[in-house]
Amino acid sequence: THPVRDAYGLWLVSVICEIWFALSWLLDQFPKWYPINRETYLDRLALRYDREGEPSQLCPIDIFVSTVDPLKEPPLITANTVLSILAVDYPVDKVSCYVSDDGSAMLTFESLSETAEFARKWVPFCKKHNIEPRAPEFYFQQKIDYLKDKIQPSFVKERRAMKREYEEFKIRINALVAKAQKVPEEGWTMADGTAWPGNNPRDHPGMIQVFLGHSGGLDTDGNELPRLVYVSREKRPGFQHHKKAGAMNALIRVSAVLTNGAYLLNVDCDHYFNSSKALREAMCFMMDPALGRKTCYVQFPQRFDGIDLHDRYANRNIVFFDINMKGLDGIQGPMYVGTGCCFNRQALYGYDPVLSE
Repeated sequence: THPVRDAYGLWLVSVICEIWFALSWLLDQFPKWYPINRETYLDRLALRYDREGEPSQLCPIDIFVSTVDPLKEPPLITANTVLSILAVDYPVDKVSCYVSDDGSAMLTFESLSETAEFARKWVPFCKKHNIEPRAPEFYFQQKIDYLKDKIQPSFVKERRAMKREYEEFKIRINALVAKAQKVPEEGWTMADGTAWPGNNPRDHPGMIQVFLGHSGGLDTDGNELPRLVYVSREKRPGFQHHKKAGAMNALIRVSAVLTNGAYLLNVDCDHYFNSSKALREAMCFMMDPALGRKTCYVQFPQRFDGIDLHDRYANRNIVFFDINMKGLDGIQGPMYVGTGCCFNRQALYGYDPVLSE
């Protein structure tokens, strides 16, 4: 009613923006119209593939952990992630953990060696007393009654001893971190006197070291431990090979030669397993008789410590995983978010997974 001739341009831009915001809001509602809630039945999985007293028929799984810079990604956190994997509730001969060190850091190598030694004590302790979660740093930080559902009279004594062992393990890891901050001018030297191959992180050969394996490396109870492998892929000047996707491709090739697990699960170095039955949860979908062969991957939601239980601050990760991802599952399937995802190896290879009779 009171036109301003000089403001027509501003008015037009405002109307266009309002229309665009309305359209984008409408598009944002599509994934929320038909959310899917999926449930797993571990008892049925065990009845079909893992009966007591019979050899387990569960498929082997290769688990990938990616790291780059141990000074930015603390080795202690990586160690907790690896320990939660090695202590997972799954047949030990069917679990293999591959740690990708894209920075070729001797600190990562040595901390992983310490982790392998500590795992010999930590894994049997977790399985004996059904510990959750199985990352020691986060287990010992829990402010709950740790005696709940623990009926073994020796549990308190063993827990105190294990906590002391873990504190000593942390001291050794922190000592390695302090040592790594003073790099010698000539570079790092290994125990046999030869130079560390990864002194130049952008020009070095591929490195593979098996710390724990199915043919060796027993825990303190004399039982086998899952395989633990250190991998640092080859780097050469002039090639763009410093990204996470390339590291995952290298792990796929290495694991295909060493273990060739039917399924692959990749996690970041700071994402520990908060449930020891996570692999069994994934197999409920991957090994489903009806839909397993049509399933490419299973994406796990992420959970973060230190967040208010009632989400009073509207944590965006909870909105994304508990609302948007379930809605996308109702449309065509959830997206791959880069970590916490279990893949069918054959689907990644790009050919029909249906085998001929």
